[in-house]
Amino acid sequence: MKAIARSKYGSHEVLKLEEVDQPTVSDGGVLIKVHATAVNAGDWHLMQGTPFIVRLIYGGLRQPKIQILGCDVAGRVEAVGRDVTQFKPGDEVFGDLSACGFGAFAEYVCAPESALALKPENISFEAAAAAPWAAFAALQGLRDCGHIQPGQKVLIIGASGGVGSFAVQIAKSFGAEVTALCRSKKIDKVRSLGADYIIDYTQIDVTQSGIDYDLILDAAAYRSVFDYFPILKPGGTYVLVGGSIARLFQILLLGSLISKFSRRRVTTLVSTPNQADLQILKDWLASGAIAPLIDQTYALEDLPFAIHKLEQRQVTGKVVVRV
Repeated sequence: MKAIARSKYGSHEVLKLEEVDQPTVSDGGVLIKVHATAVNAGDWHLMQGTPFIVRLIYGGLRQPKIQILGCDVAGRVEAVGRDVTQFKPGDEVFGDLSACGFGAFAEYVCAPESALALKPENISFEAAAAAPWAAFAALQGLRDCGHIQPGQKVLIIGASGGVGSFAVQIAKSFGAEVTALCRSKKIDKVRSLGADYIIDYTQIDVTQSGIDYDLILDAAAYRSVFDYFPILKPGGTYVLVGGSIARLFQILLLGSLISKFSRRRVTTLVSTPNQADLQILKDWLASGAIAPLIDQTYALEDLPFAIHKLEQRQVTGKVVVRV
C-alpha cells in the first residue's frame, strides 16, 4: 500500500510517499481502507520530535518509532478480527488513533474497535476525518477542564483554528455566550460558526476590553496567562489547549501555584480519545450542531506540503487529506 512515512525527525521534507506492507488484522483489530485523514499540530510535533518530551512519550530518542503519522481517520471497514463485535466489513467509520499507534497517513490502517465509531451517514468522509482530534480537544477542554455552564461568558482564543473553530460551536451547544478572537481576514468564516461576538485581535487588545469572562479557552497561547487576568473573573477558569511550548510549560509547572494565589483556576488540557465522547461528536455532526471548518483538501502525495502549511500557521480551520 501507499503511505506517507518517515525514518528520521525533521521538517516536512522527511515525509516521503512510499510503498509499505499493508497492516494485518489482530483479533481485536479493525482494518480500515482510509478515505480521508487530516493534519494536526500534534503531527508536526511528532514529525520534528519537539519538544523533547514527545520523544520520551512516544519512544525513539534519536530516531522515531512511529514511522507513519496521522491520527484522524475516516474510511470503510475492510476486515475485522475475531473478537470484534461492534463493526463489520463495509461499515463506514471514523475516529482518533492518537492513543493506539497513529498510522492514518496511508491507504490502510488497523485500529482497535474502541477507537472508532460509525460515521454519520449524512456527512462526507472528509468532514468526518476533520473532526476527531480537534473536536476531542475542544470538548474536553471546555467540559472537563473548564466546567462550562449555560449562560457563562466564554472567550475562545484562536477561534479560526482547528480546535478553536470546534470550541466556538461546542460552547454554543452548551448554552454559553461566546466571544471569538481571530484576525480580521478570518472574521467572516468565524462568524459562520455562530459566535455571539467576534474580536479582531489586530485592532483590539482583548485584555483591555473591560469585559469579564467566566472561562477562557486558549487554543493559540502565545501570551502569558497573566495577561488575561484583568478579564478573567475571580473564580473563573483559563484552559490552555494549544500554542507555544513556553506557555505550555508555564502552565504545567506553575499552573497549580498560580491558581492558588490568583483566585482563578489555571490549567492545561491533556486530551484523551474515548468512544463515549466520539459518540457525542458523532451525534453533533449528524445533527449539524457542529461542522468542521475546512481550509483545503489535499491528495495523499501532497500531505507534506499540507503539514508545512499548518506549521506556518497559514490555515483556517482544518486541513484534510483525501486518500
